[in-house]
Amino acid sequence: MKLFPPGLTLDLINKMSVNTMVAHLGIEFTQIGDDFIEAKMPVDHRTHQPAGLLHGGASVALAETMGSVGATCCIDRTKEHCVGLEINANHIKSVRSGYVIGVAKPIHIGKKTQVWEIKITNEQLELVCVSRITIAVLDKK
Repeated sequence: MKLFPPGLTLDLINKMSVNTMVAHLGIEFTQIGDDFIEAKMPVDHRTHQPAGLLHGGASVALAETMGSVGATCCIDRTKEHCVGLEINANHIKSVRSGYVIGVAKPIHIGKKTQVWEIKITNEQLELVCVSRITIAVLDKK
């Protein structure tokens, strides 16, 4: 079953991030599947912690971005909008350079809440971080 509406493109998703923290961190959506979205983020001076490793907060920013965008793509944006309600993350492996790749899949899509799981790997497909975000779906006023 296709999760996302017809006509959803990477170009449309990436345009949501212009002039935001997402663009500053270099996050780029790279694939839309039937039931997932994928994005990559560079591991460089923008996303390092002082010890030269990927900052855990950058991983969480990638996860929150992916869960929020995925949720937003599943609603009628003329009537509703999505906001993060809660997020958690387990940091499994460190990364010093290159890219990390996130894959976000829904666990639950309800009328007023959504839950998404985001798995972040390094370029060798080793698990770096696993995160889960709960999204509130709010009516536009």
